[in-house]
Amino acid sequence: MMQRLIHILWPSFLVARMADIVFTTLFDPLEIMYHGEAVIEQRLAAYTIGFFVFWLLGIASSAMTCYFQRSADEINRCPLPPRKRPEGCPKRDDGSGCC
Repeated sequence: MMQRLIHILWPSFLVARMADIVFTTLFDPLEIMYHGEAVIEQRLAAYTIGFFVFWLLGIASSAMTCYFQRSADEINRCPLPPRKRPEGCPKRDDGSGCC
């Protein structure tokens, strides 16, 4: 679980860092207006908010990648041992399952 969390958070952090650098190079946060007023009054606050927004987008992307890379065996794996599976289960060892 911890390894999967690292696989999600670390790449998304690196992408957020690069996206924040590119965004702050191209745009001055004090010039971003909404109805004629500045959205954020301080540059540092805009940079911080922007970084966390980019990081959340990266987390979502990395989490979806980890979710979709699961194999069919991982998705269809039964959590119960063969003898404790319900009657009629095709994966039960005693041969009582339907074929």
